[in-house]
Amino acid sequence: MATGYGYFPGCSLKGTGAAYEESLLELFRVLDLKLEELGDWNCCGATSYMSIDERSAFLLSARNLALAHEEKRQDLVAPCSACYLVLRKTQDYIERYPEIGRAVKASLGDGGLVALTGVRVRHPLEVLYHDVGAARIRAQVVRHWHGGQVACYYGCQLVRPYGEADCDSNPMRMDELLRAVGVPTVDYSLKTKCCGGSLTGTTHSVGVRLNYILLKEAARKGAQAIVTVCPLCQYNLDAYQAEIRRATGEPLEMPVLYFTQILGWALGGNTGALGFGRAISARKIIGQWFPKHEMEKEVYA
Repeated sequence: MATGYGYFPGCSLKGTGAAYEESLLELFRVLDLKLEELGDWNCCGATSYMSIDERSAFLLSARNLALAHEEKRQDLVAPCSACYLVLRKTQDYIERYPEIGRAVKASLGDGGLVALTGVRVRHPLEVLYHDVGAARIRAQVVRHWHGGQVACYYGCQLVRPYGEADCDSNPMRMDELLRAVGVPTVDYSLKTKCCGGSLTGTTHSVGVRLNYILLKEAARKGAQAIVTVCPLCQYNLDAYQAEIRRATGEPLEMPVLYFTQILGWALGGNTGALGFGRAISARKIIGQWFPKHEMEKEVYA
């Protein structure tokens, strides 16, 4: 019988992070883990909401938690690091700060929503590490890794400040799971350094510079790809490489994949459902690291 989880996709996984959602759903299917999307979910309130009106952001996030409670979801999986952090922060602040808690609960009550307790917000990395485990994942490997070393990039929002998805100073769970399927990982000292987040759309030069630092260090450590757990991190590291090459004159070409894509591929997932064709930087390694005879035709379309 499949293990069931509530699922909060957030805005990114329905847009620029579509490959993340596709690969997550396929990986969970292969592992017989059932994800049920939260009904009528809304934006978590991250980024601009938190910087402009924190209370409104808490209310937006709390509404999702209240909906999960109504649907009797004990576990709510949030793949986006920003969504995960904001949902957890909302739970924390409502409990720790009575004024915030009263205001949010009053607004929810006006909308016919009351309770938002008993919901555990979880990231897929933590679910895979604890509920499935490296041993089971290793036992289900059906495809042999043909690629090079990768740098596991966790980003800044997943592990801080709560340290529940992984260790806040030196996270290693993604490394452990990838090694379990035969993927070598490098010692990447910038694994939790910020990618710049939305700075690429506001103070562009600063955001791009932060991404350059991450890409250059991964290459210096001998990585031939970066693997991440966050849609915004993936987008930033993937989308600006051509601009970085023009600005620096350095031949930085680094495929940027989601950890769910590699795990899903290694465990025998339908390759056409893993979103490999979506990443700009990954196209050159399709056919090398992921041989054509192992891939569905639509990946090469």
